[in-house]
Amino acid sequence: MERAAWAPPGIDISMPSVSRMYDFYLGGSHNFEVDRQAARKALEFMPGLPKVVQANRAFMRRAVRYALDAGVTQFLDIGSGIPAFGSVHEVALTADPAARVLYADRDPVAVAHARALLETEDRAAAVVADLRKPRQILDSAELAGLFVPERPVALLLLSVLHFVEDADDPYGAVAALRDACAPGSLIVISHAAYDGVPVPEEQAARAVDVYREIRNPLIMRSRDRIARFFEGYEMVEPGLVSPPCWRPDSPAEQEDPFAFAGFAGVGRTA
Repeated sequence: MERAAWAPPGIDISMPSVSRMYDFYLGGSHNFEVDRQAARKALEFMPGLPKVVQANRAFMRRAVRYALDAGVTQFLDIGSGIPAFGSVHEVALTADPAARVLYADRDPVAVAHARALLETEDRAAAVVADLRKPRQILDSAELAGLFVPERPVALLLLSVLHFVEDADDPYGAVAALRDACAPGSLIVISHAAYDGVPVPEEQAARAVDVYREIRNPLIMRSRDRIARFFEGYEMVEPGLVSPPCWRPDSPAEQEDPFAFAGFAGVGRTA
């Protein structure tokens, strides 16, 4: 298999990556044939997956604007994937040049691409780090070089928690990140669930099986289990809802049915 020039040395390009599959769903070019094959297999059972990820991106942009309006200008995007058009730093820095953004992802390809994109940008950075090991992020030189500890942070966990199994204690990781942030910080979460999926659950489960086959299990948690990630935060209206229903810019009923899959919400600490 030919290695693309943008692929860092040492990565296994024979195994699909969820971040590169996500890039494929968004129409990006930073993916390999092995990623496209896995993504196409998932699309056989969930043909609306591109609409799911587009709705997630639209929610992110609205949440970033909400954070800025609330006076929060530091953004920590964990599990950020491969930056695409309209990424967090583009939205935040366009609205407020004083904003700061740190991307963190365990996929070296995602981080390499982010660093190349941010090469001339001193208000944003990227670090290779794993959500399951919060200290990797909190103790990073990149975070220390960008963020002011006393100021609130918008913690973005978009389409990442459903790739952390319960055995790896995702609730403990989120709590550690929460406790490290200043008062007035925000948490922004989107999470996959069978709720809202416009196909039979048995069919959707076949798409979930694709991720298990590539050794990146997709954990479809219930609404109550997703709500547990907001412990220690006060939910921002309208609460934990389908992504298109969170402070929409246009009538949510105009969205594609697949856009309503899963849940999204924002919380704020006292």
